Amino acid sequence: MPEYEVTYILRPSLEESEVKERADAIAQIVKNNGGEVTGVEPIGKKRLAYEIADSREGNYVVMQFTSEPPAAKELDRQLKLHEDVLRGLIVRLDAKMKTHMAALAAGIPPPPAQS
Repeated sequence: MPEYEVTYILRPSLEESEVKERADAIAQIVKNNGGEVTGVEPIGKKRLAYEIADSREGNYVVMQFTSEPPAAKELDRQLKLHEDVLRGLIVRLDAKMKTHMAALAAGIPPPPAQS
């Protein structure tokens, strides 16, 4: 199954417990569609580069998961419909990206990009 990473921004007015609830609900969307969540990391409240829906800040959450493409597409659809989600971006992780992420996690400089 392909591996994905989704980064989404929740409304800044949410409390920490509410952010956790929303993150759990979004992870449940993946599970309900046959996927498996491998990691959820709340980044915290950050300033946005530009205003979105009258908000200058947002609560960032990054989630890694494996699923078939239709489940990732359904997650994208649900994120767009969710009233507390300001923005979301789903990316499919290829072998090159996984190598880069593993190097960063290990504190090793990633290999130089080849063109």
